[in-house]
Amino acid sequence: MITYNVDLLNRNDLEHSFFHLNRQDPTLGFAFDATGFHGLTYPAAPNVALDSAWPCRGTPHNDPHALPLKLLVASHLAAYLRGQLEEHKGYTATVGISTSKILAKLVGNTYKPNNQTTLLPPYTAAEQGAQSNVLNFLDAHDIRKIPGIGSKLSQKLISYLKDPAQWRLNQGVPDTAKDDTVTVRDVRLFPRMGPALLDKILGGPGSPNGIGAKVWGLIHGVDNSEVLPARDLPTQISIEDSYGCLSTLEEVRRELVSLTASLIRRMRVDLTEEDPDVVAPAADSQSLSRTTSNMRWVARPRTVRLSTRPRTPTSSEAQAHSVSRISRSAPLPQYAFYLDVSIDALAEQLVQELVISMFRKLHPGKAGWNIRLLNIAVTNMVDSAGDRKQSSGRDIEKMFQKQDMGRRPDFAGSGTERPSPATGPAYVSLPSNNTSSSSQIIMGLDQHAYKTCGDAWEDSDEDENMPCVACSSCGAMIPHFALVAHEVYHSALGQ
Repeated sequence: MITYNVDLLNRNDLEHSFFHLNRQDPTLGFAFDATGFHGLTYPAAPNVALDSAWPCRGTPHNDPHALPLKLLVASHLAAYLRGQLEEHKGYTATVGISTSKILAKLVGNTYKPNNQTTLLPPYTAAEQGAQSNVLNFLDAHDIRKIPGIGSKLSQKLISYLKDPAQWRLNQGVPDTAKDDTVTVRDVRLFPRMGPALLDKILGGPGSPNGIGAKVWGLIHGVDNSEVLPARDLPTQISIEDSYGCLSTLEEVRRELVSLTASLIRRMRVDLTEEDPDVVAPAADSQSLSRTTSNMRWVARPRTVRLSTRPRTPTSSEAQAHSVSRISRSAPLPQYAFYLDVSIDALAEQLVQELVISMFRKLHPGKAGWNIRLLNIAVTNMVDSAGDRKQSSGRDIEKMFQKQDMGRRPDFAGSGTERPSPATGPAYVSLPSNNTSSSSQIIMGLDQHAYKTCGDAWEDSDEDENMPCVACSSCGAMIPHFALVAHEVYHSALGQ
C-alpha cells in the first residue's frame, strides 16, 4: 500500500496529495500534504528536504533513496488511522514508524502519549563517515528495554560485561547483586563481542538455536519477524493510573472502584456484540435491562489481576528491590458478566468481595503504603461458543433450535393448528359444522407410517434366522431367549 501511493505522488503538487486506501476505488482515501513528515521525528528535523533524496523513476523500491518517501507517506497513514480510531472509538494511540517491528516499537515510545514518531534515515553507516540513526537511537537504550531480550538474558549479559573472569568462574550464572545499568552501546562495543561470543554467554541447556545471532541482530535493529494480523479479541484488558501518594485503605478502595468501573466498561465494549437472534427492544426505553437484553459475550476472561507499585524508597539498597510491580491474580467471578446490572454496582461488589482482599495480600499493613500506581486487568480470554472462527465451540442451544425448526412441519396457511406436545396420537383441530367452533378427532399413524416403523424394525435385526417359538397364549413368534419373560407377562395380565 505504501509503495503504491509513493508511485502516485505528483512531485509538482505535493501539497495536494491523496492517499488511496483501495486500488479498485479511487475515491476511497484521504488528502494529505506530502511536503513533510506528520508528527515528530528522530532525530528531530522540522524541515526534512526530500528533493535531493527523491528517487528517479524506475528506481528499485528497495533502494535506500526510496526509503525517506516511504516513511513520509507512512507517517501520514499513521496519522489518519490515529484520527479515525479516536473519532470512532474514542481511543488515543501512540505510533512508531520504521522498517521493522523492534524499531517501530522503540521509536514509538520516544514521545508518549497520543503522539507518533518516525525514525529517519540513514539506517546504515554511509561511506562518507555519516553515522547510522538506527545505532545512535538504540545505543542509548538500556539492554533490558530491547524487545526480545528478557530479564534472564539481560542478567547474563550484565554479569559478563562487569567481570568476565568472575563470570567464567560462576559458569555463566548471573550475579543479581551487580544489576547495574548496561546500555546497548556497552554490549555492542565490548571487546570481541559478536554472534559467537553472545552464543557462549547466552547459550546453554534450553536455549534456542542461534540465540547469539538473534540478539546481535536485535541490538543492531534487525528484526525479521513478521507482523501478524491483529486478533479479533484482545489477550487482556488493563486499566491503570498513577498517583502522588495513596496511604490509607479508603483512598485505595475509592480508586480501585473507579478503575474497576472503567475495566467493566471496557469489557462490555470490547467483548460483547449484538445477538442477531434476539429482537432489539424499543429505542425509547430507558431501563438498563432493555438496553443490554440483545447483547451477548463473545469472550470471557477467566482471571482478574491486581498490580501495584509503591513509591521508590530513598535508600539505594532498597531501590533495587522496589522498582518493579507486584501482582496478585484470582478467578474472575461470574457475576462480572451480568449485563443487566449497572457498571457502578458491579464495580462496588467486585472491589468489596475480591479486589480489596487481593490488595491486603499484597500489602498486609493497615496503612502507610505510599502507593504510586494501581493496575487492574482481566486475562486468560476464552472465546464463547458461537459461529465465529475463533470460537471454542458451537452454541448448543441455538444448534438444537435450528435443528428443531428444520424438522418442524410448516403449518402456515394450512388451516390447521400445530400438534399438541402431549405424547401419544397427535390431536389437531378441524372445522366443524356443529355449534362449537371445532371438534377434536384422533389422528393415528397411517399405513405408510406403520410400514416405515416395521421396515425400520426389520432392518435393525442382526440375524434374520434367529429361532423363534410361537406363544401358546397369543400366537406371537417370540425369540427363544425371551419366551420365559413373555410367559411371565401373560401371567401378570391374568392376575
